[in-house]
Amino acid sequence: MSQNNSVIVVGAGLMGSGIAHAFAGSGCDVVLADTSAEALSNARAKISGWFDVGVERGKLSREQADASMVRLQTTEDFSNHGSKASLLVETATEQLEIKHAIIARASNCLANDAIIATNTSALSISEIAVACTDPSRVIGMHFFNPVPKMRLVEVIRGLETSDETLARTIEWVAKIGKDNIVVNEAPGFTTSRMSALMGNEAMYMLSEGVACAEDIDKSLRMAFNHPMGPLELGDLTGWDTRLKVLEYLHKVLGEKFRPCPLLRKMVKSGRHGIKTGKGVFAYDESGLRIPSSGLKVST
Repeated sequence: MSQNNSVIVVGAGLMGSGIAHAFAGSGCDVVLADTSAEALSNARAKISGWFDVGVERGKLSREQADASMVRLQTTEDFSNHGSKASLLVETATEQLEIKHAIIARASNCLANDAIIATNTSALSISEIAVACTDPSRVIGMHFFNPVPKMRLVEVIRGLETSDETLARTIEWVAKIGKDNIVVNEAPGFTTSRMSALMGNEAMYMLSEGVACAEDIDKSLRMAFNHPMGPLELGDLTGWDTRLKVLEYLHKVLGEKFRPCPLLRKMVKSGRHGIKTGKGVFAYDESGLRIPSSGLKVST
């Protein structure tokens, strides 16, 4: 049994950085992999910054933060690190062919009993698992943005996922101080299905002039005690990612998930959210929202 503290995270975007931070901060040896050297450099700086904030807030010591960064390695090819890992978490873009390529490579280079997890927010775990020689060890680990703050991990069983893989994955979730729910595979699982509907409906309301962007978000924050409104959450998640999820759910679940035309227009014009500096709202270089910057829509 190769259950140890070695983890590979594939994808150095915001989600991958957050996942790597969670494991490194919990005493795991982490290899963060991406084909882009620039993405890896940016991710390492971001993760270091999160640990610095933890020190400033008294959540960990300077020594603990430094030790966590020592445990974090980066690479453009995870294959050479596969034999040492007990868990690989894939967090690439929501395209099945890209995930298949990563899972197939992981299947060839990891130990036979290492867990292969995907952080997909909507795609079929079973479809992703066909790229693995042993689909019983493939499972969904759906983290949430921002990973350092969000306590839930949605654990999704595919058709072939074994009881052992499920139990060991739940142990990994507990190890990094997070809670879990277990979901039997279904399109959009639980969280993405609800969040996609809410965000899409908010976008329809914005396009129809029902209320301004800030007031739509304010209604969810103040009337239902949500920490974020659906439009600012979409800016954080990325509207390009949200569109891919909605297109998939529309295809498999029907008309209620049809993406709002305004959402499509935003993505085509590069308004993806915080990562591009503008979405429904605009953001400065540090990712802070620029006041009174809500998207104005003519009705």
